[in-house]
Amino acid sequence: MAVRIESATESQVPLILYFIRQLAEYEKLLDKVEADENRIKETLFGLRPSAEVLIAHLDDEPAGFAIFFSTYSTFLGRPGIYLEDLFVEPKFRGYGVGKALLVHLAKLTRERGGGRLEWSVLNWNEPSIRFYKGLGAEPLDEWTRYRVSGEALEKLAQTL
Repeated sequence: MAVRIESATESQVPLILYFIRQLAEYEKLLDKVEADENRIKETLFGLRPSAEVLIAHLDDEPAGFAIFFSTYSTFLGRPGIYLEDLFVEPKFRGYGVGKALLVHLAKLTRERGGGRLEWSVLNWNEPSIRFYKGLGAEPLDEWTRYRVSGEALEKLAQTL
């Protein structure tokens, strides 16, 4: 079976949203998904796209996706790529789809002059952690990720 990676198009918004929901269900976070087709279309294919999407096909069937965006490292003085989400349909796991997506992103990072490709993984997700470590990825245990969202974001934005 051959894996083919392509940049997503606006016509694939329903497929992107499907993969987002499948990932959220796997991560036990489906109740947190607020995205809909209109929001995906606007934020990924509108005037100011916030991220890019890759679609992986296995023998011409959509098998998974990756959503990523550009970052910048002040210490390296170079850009990078942050992988927001990667998901492979369960029936296509074990065929190299996830690896093909990460290899594609690594090449893209290099082509764009980037110094790093980064992502986060839930602490309980042992299958993914083993997969990533097998590719040479290292956990950054000395860093704690912080987030401001919802009511806290609104409050912070109104602070003078």
